Amino acid sequence: MTLIDHRAFESSAGRGWNKCGGCREGQALPFAFTMAFQPIVDLTHGTIWGYEALVRGEAGEPARAILDQVDAATIYAFDQACRIRAIELFAALSPPGSTAMLSINFKPNAVYEPAACIRATLEAAKRSGFDRTRLMFEFTEDERMQDVAHVRRIVEAYRSFGFMTALDDFGAGYAGLSLLSDMTPDLIKLDMSLLRGIDASPARQAIVRSIVAMTRELGVACLAEGLETAAEVETIRTLGIALVQGFYFAAPVTGMLPPVSVGLLADGATQDAAG
Repeated sequence: MTLIDHRAFESSAGRGWNKCGGCREGQALPFAFTMAFQPIVDLTHGTIWGYEALVRGEAGEPARAILDQVDAATIYAFDQACRIRAIELFAALSPPGSTAMLSINFKPNAVYEPAACIRATLEAAKRSGFDRTRLMFEFTEDERMQDVAHVRRIVEAYRSFGFMTALDDFGAGYAGLSLLSDMTPDLIKLDMSLLRGIDASPARQAIVRSIVAMTRELGVACLAEGLETAAEVETIRTLGIALVQGFYFAAPVTGMLPPVSVGLLADGATQDAAG
């Protein structure tokens, strides 16, 4: 993977940043928030592969209570603040020597210019001593994407910085085959609607089996999210998906990295990926 030269970046990002008034550093938000983290487990190696950062209120309020306060005037600043908060908190919570990934959600319409809008992310990683190649950005669309070329530029720019990219909620709403073919992310996250009760559903198993075969041909990894039972996990394992996430392993916890019982990981393994 080729990374962007820092000197060239500082020049181009500085020019782009000056054009973008929506996400200037220092813009205060009219509400406070923090992050919860949920582990992503690698069943093959029996380790914690990473954690997803999820928005929460400082008093534990759910994400919706915060997101409902974000409007057109604050969407850019909120996106920047989420990235910075997630990186700084995750870096502080991670044990020395950790290699666990940090997955951060973003809305493509909150990115004005990829090179400019990523500056604060890189600066937060540098301040925190956090390796930027351990960052993964998840994108999704809850309504039909109007500017596919813009999102493609974001994905390409993020890859050039060394980040992983993921398509969230695959199989739900508009996050489907069209986005996969247009963007070809590093990873797709299968929506829980495809996976709920999959152990007892031959139809769901056939669909997921086909998705796994297709993504392997494309060189895209699969992650199964929203798993709640041992039967679902075992079925997913037999279908060839190694990366999993859900309440079966751990619920999101505000302000800390929740552990996963060794007994829930691969036999005889330990959770040494996260420390």
